[in-house]
Amino acid sequence: MEATSTSAISDRQHSSIHALPVLEDNIIWIWIEGNQAVVVDPAVAEPVKRWLKTRNLSLEAVLQTHHHADHIGGTLELLKDWPEAAVVAAAADIDRIPFQTISIDDGDQISLLSSTVEVLSVAGHTRAHVAYYLPTTKEDSGDPALFCGDTLFGAGCGRLFEGTAEDMHRALQRLSSLPAKTRIYCAHEYTEANLRWAAALQPEDVAINERLADVSARRQRGALSLPSSISEEQRTNLFMRAQSSKELAELRQHKDQWRG
Repeated sequence: MEATSTSAISDRQHSSIHALPVLEDNIIWIWIEGNQAVVVDPAVAEPVKRWLKTRNLSLEAVLQTHHHADHIGGTLELLKDWPEAAVVAAAADIDRIPFQTISIDDGDQISLLSSTVEVLSVAGHTRAHVAYYLPTTKEDSGDPALFCGDTLFGAGCGRLFEGTAEDMHRALQRLSSLPAKTRIYCAHEYTEANLRWAAALQPEDVAINERLADVSARRQRGALSLPSSISEEQRTNLFMRAQSSKELAELRQHKDQWRG
């Protein structure tokens, strides 16, 4: 179901980030500055085209976190309308995202919308998954931002399709080291379901239950639960709180089998 709220989810000093919910639970994030836009993981094209054209925006770039169809499915169609737009993706995924025009690796920095974007390798969900980090600068004093695809969710993490529990634990610990205020822009609205599972597993956890109540109320109003923050995930995300890859593997197995 598409929603097209015009309000910004997050305002930075010179730019803003907007949510475009599509399909059942995907969220396409649109980062804009002036009349330029960067789109993150466009599952489909038509809602993005309408959103941009209604606001007289031009597409500067597409950021791809990984190769799954519900993340790259709209990119080629967008390029028909904005053929000069860059497509940023992991060099290791060139075989699965062959239309990438800027191939990146862990530690790379790229310039978009007058900001520097840092590339983080966060393999686990897939072998070449990356995240994009926008640090706070003197010029842009808003909170840091992280586009993390399907690695870190609200109160959850991605399923291990190609990576291992060790990979995911390493990725989440890396993300946990980012500034606590960092805003988390993940690609799916799974927060309420994740918190229901966590509350069933740890019913005495006050922080989890408080967040579940807040998120449930938001969802009943038709509002998103996202973005989250690193500090929120450190408090209430059992996967991020896992002390070892073994613990994470046990949690992942339990979550995958849970039918609550």
